[in-house]
Formats: sequence, C-alpha cells, structure tokens
Amino acid sequence: MHLMNVCDMKFPVLYSFRRCPYAIRARLALRISGIQVALREVVLSDKPSALVDCSAKATVPVLVFNEKHVIDESLDIMYWALKQNDPQGWLVEESDLLKATQQLIEYNDNEFKSQLDQYKYADRFPENSMQHYRSKGELFLSDLEERLAITDYLLCQRPTLADMAILPFIRQFVYVDKDWFDRSRYKRLNAWLTRLLEGVLFIGVMEKYKKWQEDDTPVIF
Repeated sequence: MHLMNVCDMKFPVLYSFRRCPYAIRARLALRISGIQVALREVVLSDKPSALVDCSAKATVPVLVFNEKHVIDESLDIMYWALKQNDPQGWLVEESDLLKATQQLIEYNDNEFKSQLDQYKYADRFPENSMQHYRSKGELFLSDLEERLAITDYLLCQRPTLADMAILPFIRQFVYVDKDWFDRSRYKRLNAWLTRLLEGVLFIGVMEKYKKWQEDDTPVIF
C-alpha cells in the first residue's frame, strides 16, 4: 500500500499544488512554524494513486503522518502547525480578534471563494458578466480596505492567521485583472498584498517543484 512509504519516512508528507490557494496557506503555516515535511507536488488533472489512497477527497493539501493520522483540510493543517510552534504570534488570543478571525476566514472560504471562481472563470457562468462577478467580490475587498485604514494588517499591527489564510485568495482574485486592481480604489489592500507577496516567507513557499513520481527522492520542504 502506498501509505507504507509514508510511514517509513522521517518527515510527514505534504501533497501540494503550487498555485492552489488552499495549499499555499498550508505551506505558509508549515514554513513559519519551522516544521519540515516531504513535499509531493501534485498535478490536479493527474492525481497520484497515493493521494487518493490517503484522502477520500483527493484534493490538496493533504498532510500524512501515517495510515491513521491524516489532515486533509488546509485550515486544520495551519492550526496544527501553529500549535506546534507559532514564532510570530499568528494565533491570536484576544476574544474579539478570535471572533474576527473566524468571521473573515469563514466569509473568505464560502462567499468570496464562490465569487472568485465566478470572476476567474466567468465564461463558465454566462448568465452574468465578468464585471458583475467582480463587483460581488468587491464587497470583501471593500471590507478589507476599511480594516487596513485602521491597522497595518487585517486585525492588528502584525500579520495573523487571518492575513495568511486569506492572502492566497486575494492574490488569485487580483491576478484575474491586475491592471484593473492597480487602478482601483483599494490602495491600502494593494499595499498589504504587495508587502506580503514580496516577503521572504511567501517567495519561499512558491518555489517550483516538478511533479512527484512514486520513486522520486524526497523533497524536504
């Protein structure tokens, strides 16, 4: 069974796809926590049987420790990693910030992700225009812009889980039409995005890897 290969390894195995926003945020948390994993880059159109064996969802990211311990939700991977080590204090303790974190991520992962997909793949949703779907997503952009008028990051003066869990999805939305975004009124959001995307952490987790094959030498991430 493919999982036996995982059990024999020194590090947990992370199935990932470089551009997937869910996989990006998992990698961000693993990298900042200092936890090393054996990274297996997946091509989503040609998923390896090893991935299917360990997760019924067969979608990235999936973190595999052994046949009895698998985490296949990106937020769960983030929380797990940060609970091991959280050197920059991404996990907030204040009750009001905890509530705001949950609300922002929940909205991002549900309403905004749906709007992002409609905007990015507008040709698949011909009942409305691309601009219509963008305007729906702008509700979230506007909320974030207002928050950044008060603090440097979404909740306070430092990056937290909210920033890092949402960042990959804002990046994806923006890059549908970067020229439009650069001309838009979201100046603070643009600065926030640029600051995080140009940081050493983000650049480091976006390194390119070739598609994983069964007999490949482990890539330690």
